Amino acid sequence: MSLTAGSRPDGVRAPAAVEEPVAALAPKAVPEKRSGGAKVPFRTRLRRDRALILMTLPAIALLLLFNYVPLLGNVVAFQDYDPYVSSNGVTAIFHSPWVGVEQFSRMLGDPLFWDAAKNTLVLFVLQLVLFFPVPIALALLINSVVRPRVRAVAQAIMYLPHFFSWVLVVTVFQQIFGGAGIIAQTMERHGWGGFDLMTNASFFKFLVTAQSVWKDAGWGVIVFLAALAAVSTDLYEAAAMDGAGRWRRMWHVTLPALRPVIALLLVLRVGDALSVGFEQFLLQRDAVGAGASEVLDTYVWNMGIQNGDFSYAAAVGLVKGAIGICLVLGANRFAHLLGEQGVYKK
Repeated sequence: MSLTAGSRPDGVRAPAAVEEPVAALAPKAVPEKRSGGAKVPFRTRLRRDRALILMTLPAIALLLLFNYVPLLGNVVAFQDYDPYVSSNGVTAIFHSPWVGVEQFSRMLGDPLFWDAAKNTLVLFVLQLVLFFPVPIALALLINSVVRPRVRAVAQAIMYLPHFFSWVLVVTVFQQIFGGAGIIAQTMERHGWGGFDLMTNASFFKFLVTAQSVWKDAGWGVIVFLAALAAVSTDLYEAAAMDGAGRWRRMWHVTLPALRPVIALLLVLRVGDALSVGFEQFLLQRDAVGAGASEVLDTYVWNMGIQNGDFSYAAAVGLVKGAIGICLVLGANRFAHLLGEQGVYKK
């Protein structure tokens, strides 16, 4: 016996609601929005985001005032700038004679500039090799600690020196490694010779690297710990079920999760290669001499502020900034070749 829609074997007709086709009872698919839909008008977006825009206006104003407006002063690099030729320094720019690229030619022929550039590059490479891996290793070590209280205390102790000024950092190292420091006094009590690393010019590059590690390694630890917190525990459990030990899990799970952050911080560090520090080196300049402590930042300060040669100092700073931009672009391009995003996408 054949059954028609809405009938049952006992001959009793089913309710009308049951007679509806199964397809009609299924949920209707929501039509997808087309990617090429109409763009939201600017006035609508402005009205929608006006609160956020008002919140960011003070920050934008400060950024323009202190970061972008001073860039206009780089014009003095192409002049023989004299701040006393007019009533104030700003109008003096319009009365100073133009000399073209004379300041840049002078820079290329200055042996003191090349000595400062050499010290800067040596310190950058040394800090990149010795300082950059330290936060990664410390983050992996703290992340392996099981007790949250111990982990929090260790993280706070490592991050505390980041808030110290360079004056305090140099003072602490002076009290430990100086001629009258703890190590020197201990050696004298036992009849050994003198000990003073703070005035050793040949050891100065390692000393400032150790100071940077002690002061700023904690900040890098926080960054890498934040990246590790985003790693799913399911990956570690799956790797453990496949027989991976502690080192295998770190190599195949932890380090790949840190790779985007490492690439980003490495690009930023390379872009800041010619700015290895100013206050740190200026504070220790008299102890080891200008030959060991002169970097590009202190060289610009010495030529511009100390000697009053503003045009020459501006030329050196302009070249330093241009090289920094090229290093950022090159490092970011290298990060793209490795499959990472870097500072910005392709």
